[in-house]
Amino acid sequence: MAPRWAFGRAAPTASDKLTVGCIGVGSQGLRVMMDLLRMPEVQVVAVCDVNRQSSDYLDWGPNELRNKVRLLLQQPGWGSSFSGPAAGRDVAQSVVNTFYAGATGKSSYNGCASYEDFRELLSKEKDLDAVVVSTPDHWHALIAIAAMRAGKHVYSQKPMAHSVWEARQMATVAKETGRATAVSIFNAQTPESGRVIDIVHSDAIGAVSRVDIWTTRASAFWKQGLRTPVSADPIPTGFNWDMWLGPAPMRPYNHAYLPFVWRAWYDYGCGAIGDMGEYGFDTIVRALELGPAEQVYASSTELFPDCYPVASTLHYRFPERAGKPAVELNWYDGGIKPERPAGMAPDVDISVGGEGVMYTGERGRLLTGYMAQSPRLFESNGRLARSWPPLMPPDQPFQPSRPELGPSATAADTAHYMEWIKACHGGPPASTNYEFERPIVESLMLGNVAIRTQELLQWDTTGFRLTRGSERASALLKPAFRHPWSAS
Repeated sequence: MAPRWAFGRAAPTASDKLTVGCIGVGSQGLRVMMDLLRMPEVQVVAVCDVNRQSSDYLDWGPNELRNKVRLLLQQPGWGSSFSGPAAGRDVAQSVVNTFYAGATGKSSYNGCASYEDFRELLSKEKDLDAVVVSTPDHWHALIAIAAMRAGKHVYSQKPMAHSVWEARQMATVAKETGRATAVSIFNAQTPESGRVIDIVHSDAIGAVSRVDIWTTRASAFWKQGLRTPVSADPIPTGFNWDMWLGPAPMRPYNHAYLPFVWRAWYDYGCGAIGDMGEYGFDTIVRALELGPAEQVYASSTELFPDCYPVASTLHYRFPERAGKPAVELNWYDGGIKPERPAGMAPDVDISVGGEGVMYTGERGRLLTGYMAQSPRLFESNGRLARSWPPLMPPDQPFQPSRPELGPSATAADTAHYMEWIKACHGGPPASTNYEFERPIVESLMLGNVAIRTQELLQWDTTGFRLTRGSERASALLKPAFRHPWSAS
């Protein structure tokens, strides 16, 4: 039975709280963990990471990660001995225990367990309700599937999966086990995304037959187009390199692979479209009611054996739906932008902050920022017909009763987490559940196969097979997991 608070926001009792284990507590995992600590509906009871502790993680700004911990714990001097952004299982465990000690008015608290291996966490934490997976991409599916089969609900980072097969398998296991799932696509809950979906549904530009979407990733955040290291670096103390690799092929440790830069490498990350694609496609799919793509081909800068190229374009075709035309969707990364529409005034910037989305319909175009902000409606002749003012929802702290902790995220982020928490207690599925996100991720990962092979691929989603594409392309639909790892 769902607890009495599950469909409202009243304070839960101790027995109502969702007990959560955080698997992967590097910099992003630590941020998500701190968001959850602020939520009275959640009790973090365990953390897990293959890295004990280090100070070489990525900050989004000067001292960003350290300052978030200091604000959360109300300890201005926290982390002064660290040489840089610190994370790992020891840091995460300390943050959890220190936070709950302060929240309960105790001098100490030791209720958060720490693990190096997620399998041990799933085996020993008998009262665990759910896990949050914030590992590198190549681990998402295996950990999520193991957790669901162990009876746990799962919240995972984007991209949902590292391959086409993994996306399908995650959705299948979620359905078989009845577990509540969600992917970290927070913009599914933003007023900006809702407004763009409503504009497209209103038929303001007529039937949409083309969408262009572009991002400055990856070069704006990490390097791609890299040659595979030929030497090995010493494995850092307290870091389990073999476990970090997990299902990926064994290779010598090198700083070129982590932290953060693992996104550039085929074996661990999904490149720019893996990092940003699910955000952008989510709104587009909801607006146009798209299923999986039926065709994709790619072009790119120089290819490398193990690393994604510096920049690429992907050209998708989505089939006709009931009463709606087929859609051509063009993806551009690495700073590449689409061709400017004919007739558009030269002083019109088609981007917002260098990125954007453009919907082309029978009667005009809708241009938005990448996250659906700043929508502008243009007639077919290029004349601006309408723009909309910014939507400024107030930032709401997760715990209004403790305003001194400051806001950690917007009201949309709160709604995003709460959707999943309520689903864990028997409420409706979260809007970013695995079944909804599966066809999106299927399309994204098919795009990465096209980038790596440079082939025109035609996809039969029902038969789960390529009707056009080489044996090599078909083999890339499902990774070959290193023994003993398996997600079947």
